[in-house]
Amino acid sequence: MPSWIKVATIQEVPEATGLEVVAGDRIVALFRIGDEVVALDGICPHAGGPLAQGRVNQQIVTCPWHGWQFHVATGRHCLNANLTQPRVAIRVENDEIFVEVP
Repeated sequence: MPSWIKVATIQEVPEATGLEVVAGDRIVALFRIGDEVVALDGICPHAGGPLAQGRVNQQIVTCPWHGWQFHVATGRHCLNANLTQPRVAIRVENDEIFVEVP
């Protein structure tokens, strides 16, 4: 049965980049869109780059290693519709962010 792990607060998630956290055995990239927080698998599928360290511009994160770009809310790759970065289930309670882990 899945469980939930507290990984951060909303205030810890910067607006121009993401925040990398570890939830169980998974690296997760948290991104803030206004007052909302979304999460993707934190490892870029191209070469294992740290997505949370990429710059975010208009809800698009650019991997700092080789420039692959993903929409932070959907996980869709910007040039190849067949590539999707897995989204991670989160919930926010009283400004605390919880990530679902298997």
